[in-house]
Amino acid sequence: MGKLQGKVALVTGAARGIGAGIAQCLAAEGAAVAILDLDMASATATAKSLGTPAIGLEADASDEQAMAEAARQVVAIFGGLDIMVNNAGGAGSDIESMGMGAPFSNVTQRGWDTQLQGNLRTAYAGCKAAIPHIQTRGGGAIINIASIAGQIAMPAVPAYAAAKAGVISLTRSLALELGPNLIRVNAICPGFLWTRAWEFLAGLMKESVPECKDMTPRDIFLDVVKRNTPLGREQTPADIGNLVAFLASDGAANITGQEIKVDGGVTLNVMR
Repeated sequence: MGKLQGKVALVTGAARGIGAGIAQCLAAEGAAVAILDLDMASATATAKSLGTPAIGLEADASDEQAMAEAARQVVAIFGGLDIMVNNAGGAGSDIESMGMGAPFSNVTQRGWDTQLQGNLRTAYAGCKAAIPHIQTRGGGAIINIASIAGQIAMPAVPAYAAAKAGVISLTRSLALELGPNLIRVNAICPGFLWTRAWEFLAGLMKESVPECKDMTPRDIFLDVVKRNTPLGREQTPADIGNLVAFLASDGAANITGQEIKVDGGVTLNVMR
């Protein structure tokens, strides 16, 4: 029997990538899982692949009303909600939407707003929708997916970094507020994962860095990982999902208000 048997989880941005990896790990521990994404077909396909009770939902994770309705649907179908994972977000896949800086004057208002909407308002809307239902269950867990970008200086992507720092701050505030209700709130800060944003950035490096011109974007990414990560390997959706499953379980009953890096030690290089 898995450590999340009888629990119900809602994971945003879970049709693919990190979110799908999180959903798979939660399902492997016995949880019923709702996969929420903008892409209903992919959300449904991912839900069907889990092998446990699961559904796909279509909603904009940054929309407060849409998230409230999604949470109500989950409760109506599964009988309650114990675990909320706010994963929806990302750096983007073009220069403007990524809010790229260096210098900061390059950041457009559209890029700034896109990052805060996609990475911070999603956490706000998800938490607000989930909290009443988790309270009804007598407690549970909220896990927000932040980033190491929210913990260190990131002049190349200041808007994304500011949004993820906001997620970490929100996590701390809610942990303090909701502790008496036995709702634990934690953040996970991934390091280097192969995402659409990294594919885009590696493509830019291929065009602009002479040493990269004969490399594939994927090989460029892996070279960055090898040179900057003490453990020498990329982080994977399963790395994040395994920690989510632990933080949602009774094994983490005394852990709240934390931002936990899953980065292979890359931030140690920054800090030394």
